[in-house]
Amino acid sequence: MQNAARLEQEAVNAPRPQLDLSGWGLRGTAIVYLLVMIALPVFVVFSSGLQAGLSGFWDNVSHPHAVSALRVTLVTAAIMTVINVVMGTLTAYVLVTYRFPGKNVLDALIDLPFAIPTLVTGIMLVLLYGPQTALAGFLQDRFDVRVLYARPGIVLALLFICYPFVIRAVQPVLVQLDERQPEAAYTLGASGWYTFRRIVFPAIRPAMLSGGMLGFARALGEFGAIVIVAGNIPLRTQTAPVYIYGKVEAGNMPAASAVSVVLLGVALIVTLGVDWMQRSRQHG
Repeated sequence: MQNAARLEQEAVNAPRPQLDLSGWGLRGTAIVYLLVMIALPVFVVFSSGLQAGLSGFWDNVSHPHAVSALRVTLVTAAIMTVINVVMGTLTAYVLVTYRFPGKNVLDALIDLPFAIPTLVTGIMLVLLYGPQTALAGFLQDRFDVRVLYARPGIVLALLFICYPFVIRAVQPVLVQLDERQPEAAYTLGASGWYTFRRIVFPAIRPAMLSGGMLGFARALGEFGAIVIVAGNIPLRTQTAPVYIYGKVEAGNMPAASAVSVVLLGVALIVTLGVDWMQRSRQHG
């Protein structure tokens, strides 16, 4: 009886757990901010795009100009992604593996596309590939390739803007890669290409894919550089963001919202894919 009374008294006098109001406040603030800044605008666009029902949505996205704009956007972004994955991985490999003069300067220049306005990118390409330049004349005369006001100009603009994504995704993985494995392969007589294909490539492949997908998602919404270099020619060089801007200027918000829903849907799928790959790599 005395032990039971003592235990009961200790339970009464024991300190009660306090609710972590500061933790809940921080979480609530972060969640509310996320909902207001991201979820609410996305919800509004989806609501506007589907306001006329599925039939109205389909009519807007199946318009020939809308279909062409979406096709140009997806095709040029896909071409850019393939080139960017290859060249971005090569650049990251060179920066991590080799030492050469100016390496630090080159490494700093990689992040330049993140810092400058995309309109400046368009101006640079106009100055470089404009009709008055010798380079544009050479490409036109020798290879019959027109850069400005054509799809090659769009791809070049996207390559410049999205260049850092793959590099900054692959570079940390290469830095953390165990150097003893390639060295052991070289010791056993393996060639450089065989070593890269069997040891290095499997380690960096998830980073390559995630960096490429992030660049692809970024390219879907590019407007500033494209509106300068592409010329906004319907059915030829007009991209989806430029098409949306034209519809907004014309006061046709349902059409602008419908095409925006398509771009948001593709970007959301790509973003979820990147998140899944990163989680799989962490748990792998």
